[in-house]
Amino acid sequence: MYNICLRMLKNDMDAEDLLQNSFVDIFTKLDSFRFQSSVGAWIKRIVVNNCINFLKKRRLEIQELNDEITQRPEPEEEDYIPKFSVESINHALFQLPDGYRVVFTLYLIEGYDHKEIAEILEVSEATSKSQYSRAKKKLREIIRNQNSNSNSNSNSNSNSNSNSNQNQNQKFPK
Repeated sequence: MYNICLRMLKNDMDAEDLLQNSFVDIFTKLDSFRFQSSVGAWIKRIVVNNCINFLKKRRLEIQELNDEITQRPEPEEEDYIPKFSVESINHALFQLPDGYRVVFTLYLIEGYDHKEIAEILEVSEATSKSQYSRAKKKLREIIRNQNSNSNSNSNSNSNSNSNSNQNQNQKFPK
C-alpha cells in the first residue's frame, strides 16, 4: 500500500502520512465493509481514493479533450524496449506531471481500466485514455533522455580516463 501512495504522490513524507490516514479510515469504516470484494481490494480502493483526494486538494491537473483530439490515433512507437533498472523507471515515473502519473499508475501498475479511472477522477474515459497515452510517450522521452545522458557521461568518463592515462604515460614512461 505504501508503494501505491509513493507512486501516486512521489513524496515519502506525504505517502507515509496518507497511508497512516488511510489505515485510520479503514479501521473506522470496518463496519461498512460489505464483502462484495476481498478485504485487500477494499483497502487498496480506500488508499487509492485517499491519494486521489489528496492530489485533488493540490489541484491535480488533467486536461479534458475535445472530440477532434480524441479521434486522432496516436502513432505507435517501436516495440523494442531496452532493459532499465527499477530505480531509473521509478525516477522517470516521478518526473511525469501529476495527471499523467496518476492515470499511468492506476492503469498499468494497479490494474484499473479506463472506465474505473474515469469514474474515480471524474473525467471522461477518453481523457483517461489520452492521459495514459501521453504518459507513455512522456515516459519514453524521459527514459531516452536519461539513457542518452548516461551514455554521454560514460563516454566523457572514458575520454577523461584515456586522457589521464595518456598524461600518466607521458610523465612516467615504461
